[in-house]
Amino acid sequence: MISEQFISEILLERDNINAWDDYPFSLNAVLHLKNLALHPAVTFILGENGSGKSTLLEAIAVAWGFNPEGGSRSFQFGTRASHSELHQYIRFTKGIKQPRDGYFLRAESFFNVATQIEILDDEPGNAPLISGAYGNRPLHEQSHGESFLSLMTNRFFGNGLYLLDEPEAALSPNRQMAALSRIHQLVKAKSQFIIATHSPIILAYPNARIYQLDEDGIHEVEYTETEHYQIAKSFLNDHERMLAILMEE
Repeated sequence: MISEQFISEILLERDNINAWDDYPFSLNAVLHLKNLALHPAVTFILGENGSGKSTLLEAIAVAWGFNPEGGSRSFQFGTRASHSELHQYIRFTKGIKQPRDGYFLRAESFFNVATQIEILDDEPGNAPLISGAYGNRPLHEQSHGESFLSLMTNRFFGNGLYLLDEPEAALSPNRQMAALSRIHQLVKAKSQFIIATHSPIILAYPNARIYQLDEDGIHEVEYTETEHYQIAKSFLNDHERMLAILMEE
């Protein structure tokens, strides 16, 4: 059956890799990777700090044609060449349809994207201002969290492939719920998301596919089986006991 989703599967060309002891191939996210079947709406990638989830998402983004620091496929600037060579070994099983929109949001380098937008808008020419697609206020005049939501609300217009790396990084819990609502609006507008996150709020998106990365490999898990859900629930249900444990001499 021919799939209509933009990416149905991510494949790692393992036979072409000879340096499994070297970064990034030594990361848990890569060592055990063969293929990842993606949900047509939302797929989450989870893992502890250092597990390689952001490196994997970056490789997927670069292999698709996005700039390593973020932005749409038309962004080709480079502040610092720090991305790994993993993208060279990533292949896709694609559907019959191509996205009309796409964006790679990388929380740690979104400041660079906002700066690049200002640089491009300052260049002489008759082209419409790029910043106009991001809302009425320049991104650098907004807080980090405001700029994230402005991006998702104004720049993402649907029928797109969106890769989000820790989008919750600058968002309050209330704004994370707003982001979750916006993701759903875009899914209904025929979009597909791949998201690396630590947020139990964003992770709650219903019927999503969730992959957990750990030292034993890559496992598909249910929302309530994730550490993110279980730890947040335990802490909030009995925070005094949890604090007593954490602060015990």
